[in-house]
Amino acid sequence: MRILVVGAGAIGGYFGGRLLEKGEDVTFLVREKRKQQLEKYGLLAESVHGDMTFPEPKTIQAGEKADAFDVILLSTKAYHLEGAIEDIRPFTGDSTLILPLLNGIAHMDQLTAAFGAANVLGGLCFIETTLGENGKVIQTSPVHDFVFGERSGEKTERILKLQEAFSGTKANFRLSENIEQEMWHKYLFISTLSGVTSLFRSPIGPIRDQAFGLNTVKIVLKEASAIMRGLDAPLADGIEDAQVQKINEMGYEMKSSLQRDMEKQQAIEADHFFGYLLKKAELLDLDAPVIGAIYANLKVYEKNSL
Repeated sequence: MRILVVGAGAIGGYFGGRLLEKGEDVTFLVREKRKQQLEKYGLLAESVHGDMTFPEPKTIQAGEKADAFDVILLSTKAYHLEGAIEDIRPFTGDSTLILPLLNGIAHMDQLTAAFGAANVLGGLCFIETTLGENGKVIQTSPVHDFVFGERSGEKTERILKLQEAFSGTKANFRLSENIEQEMWHKYLFISTLSGVTSLFRSPIGPIRDQAFGLNTVKIVLKEASAIMRGLDAPLADGIEDAQVQKINEMGYEMKSSLQRDMEKQQAIEADHFFGYLLKKAELLDLDAPVIGAIYANLKVYEKNSL
């Protein structure tokens, strides 16, 4: 299969690199600065699962000519999605599969509107990566999961073909028969973790230590899950308690990526995560005061810092 990875950053560079390592036909859609970096240093990855070096990875830039790709992996931030959609349009055909790895749910409406519901798969990933010197991908934890599937849950011919392309890599590519639920579960978890850590400006450990801090975690889970259930999201029974337990088991110094972005004075996904939930809460006539406080905190940050 011909695979286009949008960007060669921390996530796209890592999973795209693992597919290259296996021998798959991978091209990276990159901007000029990243193209020059890759031409000079190659695609480099330092990982607990084994380092990777590709001196001359295939790249393409927006506006260049190319045949339609079989599958396009999207790992951009939500605030770059609109531009990414326009960049990849010329590289799509009637049967091109769009496989997003963005957190949240709002992007699914944008992608189905742009490419048609039949062409958009479900996807998510669990990985801790960052870019280091010379654009090297640095991956430090045991977890490097890439989950994908038909949104209907069916094992179609095309999804099995994609599974075959993804198999045999040194990363955990997993076909899900319930990707919609897994995406909503991750949205609930990430919204809670990023919401409370950004609100308290703290890793999760000290927040848990405070009774009112842990209670805030539970309230955010309750508010967010109520909105999601109001939207008929396929949340599992008891998911709130399961996610409280998961948060209690996290490392004391664990920070969310949103919190780290704020510490670096970078752009954040306030509207994608929390603005979306609050709009839906209003339509459902549901109160979500703590999520509202989280959103207000993030919007103040955006106004004062960006």
